[in-house]
Amino acid sequence: MDWPLALGLMLGTVCFLLAIGLPVAFAFFLTNIVGVIVFMGLDRGMLWLVRNSVAAISNFNLAPIPLFLLMGELLLQTGLAFKAVDAIDRIIRRVPGRLSVVAVTGGTVFSALSGSTIATTAMLGHALLPNMLKRGYHPTMAMGPIMAVGGVDMLIPPSALAVLLGSLARIPIAELLIAGIVPGLIMSVLFVGYIVVRCAIDPGLAPRVEERRYAGRERWMPFLTQVVPLLLVFIVVVGSIFTGVATPTDSAALGCIATAVITLAHRALTWRILRSSLMDMAKVTTMIFFIIAASSTYAQILALSGATDGALAELLKFQLTRIEALLLIIAILLMMGCFLDQVSMMLLTLPFIMPMADKLGIDIIWLGVILLISMQIGLLTPPFGLLLFVMKGVAPPHIGMRLVYRAALPYAVLTLLVLLLIVAVPGLATWLPKLID
Repeated sequence: MDWPLALGLMLGTVCFLLAIGLPVAFAFFLTNIVGVIVFMGLDRGMLWLVRNSVAAISNFNLAPIPLFLLMGELLLQTGLAFKAVDAIDRIIRRVPGRLSVVAVTGGTVFSALSGSTIATTAMLGHALLPNMLKRGYHPTMAMGPIMAVGGVDMLIPPSALAVLLGSLARIPIAELLIAGIVPGLIMSVLFVGYIVVRCAIDPGLAPRVEERRYAGRERWMPFLTQVVPLLLVFIVVVGSIFTGVATPTDSAALGCIATAVITLAHRALTWRILRSSLMDMAKVTTMIFFIIAASSTYAQILALSGATDGALAELLKFQLTRIEALLLIIAILLMMGCFLDQVSMMLLTLPFIMPMADKLGIDIIWLGVILLISMQIGLLTPPFGLLLFVMKGVAPPHIGMRLVYRAALPYAVLTLLVLLLIVAVPGLATWLPKLID
């Protein structure tokens, strides 16, 4: 079979199955079954499919995913995440759009502790949104920062999606986790700057309400007891990777131990919460591992059929420079982000992106950060941005999807500016990983 037909068969089948609403993992598994039967025969193909799927998830490098997810679940279900946001709220004052700034700051802190983008957005939505709307904040100024900083969770470690990308794209996971720190912080600072300037120009977006004033010990003690210990978890995770003391898997285990110790010290961890956290972590991990098994096989079938080499040869005929290739990749991911979730985007594009990057000599750490930010924008773009629906789920019933779209748009644009900055200045993404011992 010629490569265009093979490519059309594999892409067409998976797109059709996704379009009719089949879950991502099952859509790719069914496509894989069709592919191995066509290209390898029933008996030989099915045996190869089973062996390859098992081998894909029998990978020790995937262990950080459940451990990072468990860290976030423990902090959410013990309530320490909400207390940390309240503590940050006490120390930020006299700033235009104060609660929106608290949302970005608190979300950035929680991003350094949770491996789940959805968990960050949902937690901030429950903790801050009702109070912001009650105090007269315009819905766009209340919802926008919460959705925006939820996307930052993809960049700042621990990030389950970064581990997944590193595993699928064969990018060193330790370097990729560290590489997201600087771009993530730049993004958060840019969000805060936008909020302050916008609210200073139009105070009606975030009315100043007389707040209870905390002074001295009452103001700073919650920060020292609720936030600083959580930041120590981030230091344990990132510091152990950065100094070379631990692998990403070891650092994730250390992070879980540190999180458990802190929750026990606050007398917040019970057997019921531990069991519930483990169950929720197991559910998400199972889904992710199904996706990994399906995607690994999908990429190999594309390669065996000749579709990957054929499509890559056609692209290389255009003699694209590295920047042109990156801009093409970004454009494709931005378009896909309007209709597909981030995992589907990875599974469909990585079999073509990574060989092309290898041929053009593109730094894979730089590329990994660009891919994460491009997919992050997809979380905020209508009609199917994932965080848009998470926000609609926690927002009051009278707030419609159009208002949610309006709230997310400025932050999607700001994220795009950060992405273009990373493309123009690769060192922002690569200099920190180069310092790892």
